[in-house]
Amino acid sequence: MTPEDRIAELRDQVAHHNRQYHELDDPEIPDGDYDVLVAELRRLEAEHPELAQPDSPAQAVGGPASTAFAPVVHGTPMTSLDNAMHAGELEAWGQRVLRGLDGATPRFVCELKIDGVAMSLRYEHGRYVRAATRGDGRVGEDVTANVRTVEVVPDQLVAGGPLSAAGVPDVLEVRGEIYMPTSSFDALNAAADQTGDRRFVNPRNAAAGSLRQKDPSITAQRHLAFWSYQVGEVSGASPTFTCHTDTLDYLAELGLPVNPEVRSFVALDEVLAHCLHWQEHRHDLDYEIDGVVIKLDDLAQRELLGFTSRAPRWAIAYKFPPEERTTRLADIHVSIGRTGRATPFAVLDPVFVGGSTVSMATLHNQDQVRLKDVRPGDTVVVRKAGDVIPEVVGPVLALRPEHSEPWEFPTTCSCPLSSTLVRLEGEADTRCIEPTCPYQRDQRVIYWASRGAMDIEGLGERTVTQLTARELVTDPSDLYVLTADQVETLEGFARPSAEKLVAAIAESAHRPVARVLTALGIKHLGPAASEALAAGFGTVERVMAAPPEALAEIDGVGAVIARSISEWAAKESNQAFLARLRAAGVDLGSEEAAAAAAAERAAVPKVLEGKTVVVTGTLPGYTRDEAESAITSRGGKSPGSVSSKTYAVVVGESPGASKLTKAEQLGIPMLDAAGFGRLLETGELPETTSTETTSTETTSI
Repeated sequence: MTPEDRIAELRDQVAHHNRQYHELDDPEIPDGDYDVLVAELRRLEAEHPELAQPDSPAQAVGGPASTAFAPVVHGTPMTSLDNAMHAGELEAWGQRVLRGLDGATPRFVCELKIDGVAMSLRYEHGRYVRAATRGDGRVGEDVTANVRTVEVVPDQLVAGGPLSAAGVPDVLEVRGEIYMPTSSFDALNAAADQTGDRRFVNPRNAAAGSLRQKDPSITAQRHLAFWSYQVGEVSGASPTFTCHTDTLDYLAELGLPVNPEVRSFVALDEVLAHCLHWQEHRHDLDYEIDGVVIKLDDLAQRELLGFTSRAPRWAIAYKFPPEERTTRLADIHVSIGRTGRATPFAVLDPVFVGGSTVSMATLHNQDQVRLKDVRPGDTVVVRKAGDVIPEVVGPVLALRPEHSEPWEFPTTCSCPLSSTLVRLEGEADTRCIEPTCPYQRDQRVIYWASRGAMDIEGLGERTVTQLTARELVTDPSDLYVLTADQVETLEGFARPSAEKLVAAIAESAHRPVARVLTALGIKHLGPAASEALAAGFGTVERVMAAPPEALAEIDGVGAVIARSISEWAAKESNQAFLARLRAAGVDLGSEEAAAAAAAERAAVPKVLEGKTVVVTGTLPGYTRDEAESAITSRGGKSPGSVSSKTYAVVVGESPGASKLTKAEQLGIPMLDAAGFGRLLETGELPETTSTETTSTETTSI
């Protein structure tokens, strides 16, 4: 294909996807795929300037306004931003800025790039009078009535600080982003699952669709929110601004919501570190972000640099790697877990998403496959967010092959026994109920060896399947009688690696009782409840012998987990399994150790009785479990979230941003490692505590 033909093809594709995204709120591809198309088009137009056109969709800002709403002409165009997709492009932008400033020192302001809908709000004499979408940058859509239902958008501005001392301005245009919190998005899709309605693909699409409702009461039910990030037109009773950070403070004084995660830096390497921090912690927030926006703070320097035809030269968006891409769904298979749960998963044409190449993705359960209606041969949207297991979001219906047929959930297990799959009434999961199913056996051994359970280094899925195939292992107790001679016969093992694995297995026999309880793989029993049971009963046998009522009394256990443990313990096969573990040398706890631990806990002063202390980040000298245990052993509680009832937040290395933000908003004291030590010793806060986070950043807004 010639460059001219490829450019023409790309222009058609980009224009089509612009219309689907901006006008119809029905995108066919994720942002990541769209960015790839636009980047290729811009590269080809730059390489072949004789083929460039001023009306190319690569130079467009947004898309035409929908004819379903009255048009609004923006007094000052709403521009888009150029993107930096990696550190090299950010560095190149920084160098262009330095050259443009001719030796002047820039100060950079970093704001989170909210994945929502760009919006312009207009206030006259402090009263909210209009809201308009960006549209194509010049003409947007009038969505005044719908935005009025957004709770955080004030109807009346109120002067409340030194910058607004002269009162509210005669006219104020505020630019920002309407978004849907992820908690609202999850609730919206949960409701759709109940009614059988179509699920929304992501919070951005849900927000856009909610704004374009003809009935504002429907918009109100969607619980949208808003962050303001720019002053547009302003006249009367307004200060003279010299820097962008002052404009943000001004907006906050007037009662408009400003995102708290705004930071200033003087060095570009600090900017990059800030971007990489949020790339790692983007899911700590209750809203979606897809990058960080970097702007010059000095307004005079902005004036000096000016604009290109579509974007300011003084700002850029550092885009995170895409977490959604499209690819072909080659087939749907079903895996069998350790409890017999049958989980459908998609076999995909490999695609790079979320920082890694993905070739398989979960489909969760039978109902989700039916609701999403994904079929072999479909082009599907795949999502991978951080360390979360990749999932198929849904099909691109416009690209579905002709004569496609819905996929049917199998009725028999794919194991050699071909046992019947059963779905009990009231349950979402389908299960293989044959206890001798070899797939269940393998998964039980794999789970036993996993990091969250017995943490046996070097014992992965491939090794387990070799061991079970040769009948060297039939359940986890057999691991502890393996010899190096036996392991050496497996593919990929030499004598040193065989001896290393046997040593790792032997070491795992001395894990704490809580780890053993977790490793048993009892339905509903996770690490937190296992810790509580180990502290309360001391040995695995005492847990298994306790009546459900006694188990349920343990804080963090409850009736459901208690019943599940009792049902597991009542089976003779499981009792025999525990006996084999004990005989093989696995430490299931002792009466003496249990008594000593109970005495030690009793001796710890309950200085935190009735107090809730939240830990975030890594503390020197403590694992997360050890830090929380130190709190609970002193009578306190250590939940995973901050609330108005929180007594203090202990902040270690790499803390969760959402917890810090919530603590700041509520005025909760925050402690460092030294303050935590004093708290454990006395139950009291240090004489000087902070309600703001400390950081290496130059300025915190």
